[in-house]
Amino acid sequence: MEPIRIGLIGVGGMAQSHIRGLQNVGTFKIKAICDVNNLTLQKVGEQLAIKSENQYRDFRKLIDSQKVDAVVSITPNNVHAPILAYCMEKNMPILTEKPFTLDYAEAIQLAEKYKKHPIPCMVGFSYRYTPAFRFVKALLDKGEIGQVRSFSIQYLQGWGAPPYDTPYVWRFNPTVTGTGVLGDLGSHMIDMAHYLFGPFQEVSAKMESFITKRRSEQSNEWKEFVIDDFACFQARMETGIVGTFQTTRNAIGSGNQHEVSIYGDKGTIHASTKEENIVHLIYFDEKTAELVEKKMHVPKTAYLTEWEDFAKMLKGEVGLGFPDFQAGVLNQQVLEAIIESSKQPGKMISALES
Repeated sequence: MEPIRIGLIGVGGMAQSHIRGLQNVGTFKIKAICDVNNLTLQKVGEQLAIKSENQYRDFRKLIDSQKVDAVVSITPNNVHAPILAYCMEKNMPILTEKPFTLDYAEAIQLAEKYKKHPIPCMVGFSYRYTPAFRFVKALLDKGEIGQVRSFSIQYLQGWGAPPYDTPYVWRFNPTVTGTGVLGDLGSHMIDMAHYLFGPFQEVSAKMESFITKRRSEQSNEWKEFVIDDFACFQARMETGIVGTFQTTRNAIGSGNQHEVSIYGDKGTIHASTKEENIVHLIYFDEKTAELVEKKMHVPKTAYLTEWEDFAKMLKGEVGLGFPDFQAGVLNQQVLEAIIESSKQPGKMISALES
């Protein structure tokens, strides 16, 4: 079978993770790349043995080249929507990184366009493919802890904290990112809740900007800015389940700590990226009247990578739990409700009408 020809749009930073993932599947062949930075473009071109005529600075030219069957967009947030829109016009399948768009207004515009120009579209909510979280979904679906009442999700990183002296990069520029940690890490938390518990009903939020100046990467001069580096919120899902969320990039020692705790009438489930192949289950044993804690190893059935699912999408084999175009729109809708709520502390904002 002929390999699926892939074009990469944006080949800095996170692109290496996608390159490894695509290569590990074996179904794909990276045929063209695009980036606005010439040095990055040339470096990755050499890494992948991509000829200069297949290296582009304009994503439109790559999409129009007829050299690729699908694209993977790994760009800063402010160009997510333009790339998606152009893919719709050209009927080009896409895996696009999160957050879905710069803001909800862009998401609405794309949703209208999508009605006339639907394409195979996957949004990079990659934690749906963490084995432990996939196993949690399976346990919930079979009622392992009875009726779920509440949950807690947090996503913590530490690289933005003062001791690291992280310079001013694009992730701190609101014109490029829309929001700070909320869109970067919070979008993953929102998607995890959506994946496990269904749609949101309402939210109440608090966002803070603790660090408001960093040194420029280029000039080493101080750059002042205001963008959220902490966000917390509570939510009620349409099912009536309630949840709490917390995210920051200033939590020293956290590494990349994304975790979920779920509380049901019959027990508790906990899973984390710190133990991707383990799920902790605590339940009340009715026979012994004691609490039992089980360390459950993830079964093989829970293993599926983001890029394997991307390949399935391109073959028309989309399964349950797939992070599609609509998942991106709904995620952006909840982000908008959180932003609005943070401007009115304590007020619950509908996640259905934002």
